[in-house]
Amino acid sequence: MSMTPEHFSTSYRARLVVADRDQSGFTLLEILVAMVVLSIGLLGLAGLQAVSLNNNQIAYFRAIASQQTYDMADRIRANRTGIAAGNYNNLNNTTPVDPNCVANNCTAANMAISDHSQWNANNGRLLPAGVGTVTCFEGLAAGCTTNGPNWTFDITVSWTEKNAAANATQNFTTRFAP
Repeated sequence: MSMTPEHFSTSYRARLVVADRDQSGFTLLEILVAMVVLSIGLLGLAGLQAVSLNNNQIAYFRAIASQQTYDMADRIRANRTGIAAGNYNNLNNTTPVDPNCVANNCTAANMAISDHSQWNANNGRLLPAGVGTVTCFEGLAAGCTTNGPNWTFDITVSWTEKNAAANATQNFTTRFAP
């Protein structure tokens, strides 16, 4: 025997009608509030992602600058004759013409010019507005005007970094004694 609505008691049918009226579901206002909360959360997540990407780019540039200062330190260490002759003292941020020491026999002075040229060309290629300088110190007196075994070099790489306000010049300096 199948149960049809006529077989239900009247009180049971009345309870079903009351239960249907109590469960009305989400209203339009509740859905709109939920969408606003979700939208604010997604905007916050997008902002966090943008800041994260910017900080990652800054860290990348600083790692490249660090690598470039060590590259020049290795170039200076490899040319002891050029150090003794003062060929690495006070290299400025301009890129000289490379004497092409790969194809030609070069003197220690030409090798220092080649190192300076290649290094600053790489700085410009790897960093935005990247340039480098080498400054030599002789104890407390700057300039390394006399030959001496205790010279100290400051190798500085500079580049332009974008931040929220404007572009800012950043510097990374390594001090070493060959």
